[in-house]
Amino acid sequence: MTFQSPPDTDPDLDAIRQAYGRIAPHLHRTPVLTSAALEALTGATLIFKGENFQKVGAFKARGATNAVLALNDDEAGAGVITHSSGNHAAALAFAARLRGIPAHIIMPSTAPAVKKAAVATYGGLITECEPTLAAREETAARVGAETGATLIHPYDNPAIIAGQATAALELIEDAGPLDLILVPVGGGGLVSGTALAAAGLAPDTRVVACEPANADDARRSFQSGILQPVGAADTIADGLRTQLCERTFRIIRAHVHDIVTVTETEIVRAMRLVWERMKIIIEPSSAVPVAAALNAAVEVAGQRVGIILSGGNVDLGALPF
Repeated sequence: MTFQSPPDTDPDLDAIRQAYGRIAPHLHRTPVLTSAALEALTGATLIFKGENFQKVGAFKARGATNAVLALNDDEAGAGVITHSSGNHAAALAFAARLRGIPAHIIMPSTAPAVKKAAVATYGGLITECEPTLAAREETAARVGAETGATLIHPYDNPAIIAGQATAALELIEDAGPLDLILVPVGGGGLVSGTALAAAGLAPDTRVVACEPANADDARRSFQSGILQPVGAADTIADGLRTQLCERTFRIIRAHVHDIVTVTETEIVRAMRLVWERMKIIIEPSSAVPVAAALNAAVEVAGQRVGIILSGGNVDLGALPF
């Protein structure tokens, strides 16, 4: 298993713009949406970035496409490999298909059926493992050694972070000045990219990461200054069960203004409100920053607030309402 060649440095605004130019021919410039009903509940002007309308149904298509297209021919020759609970897996399979190379996907046995089906649809070669981070990494190392594929980590990768940052780049360009951007946090790739994009384009905009209280390693890490383990992560927001890495933790400490948490009940309520009032499908991870705004986990009243709806891949046979 090999590792791709981008320098081990955090992406700057130039790298983010290069990523946008690389991926733009292949992906959607997703819409910005509003909701009078949710604004009435929060007292804020809310601008939603609809990454649920992105290719593969999630923002992860941005980072994966940038990372795969940035590989040189030697790195891409044996294909790519990753471990993921779902959206990054589908995104990498999609990006690999764009380039015409195989994608080996290590997925926990507990990953939602809808996400496994999406990976298979895009041609990903799935290997299942036990639902632990150690099992994911061990299985990826084994399959990578057997195939020679290049590892594309879900978030510990500057090309991934630069790609994810393009969602915030579009949001800031399309929405105009924002006081605040709320972003879900799991492994930290999206919030790291968002914070770097905001620092380069709109330094007065505060970025706040939002996570489930049942998987609050990012907040504990942020408060203690020491990277904390995720623990059991018993949350409906399955995309946020991963933990920060040293790279994303470093970026978050430098550029994210706060990390707040919401309960499982609040996540389900926010998800249902978006489905009912905005008439769009979002997954539980997307509902986390919406819940933070609705329940005053962060003060939003009177402000212009961007909220990144990270994806819309839901198992319709297992809805929480």
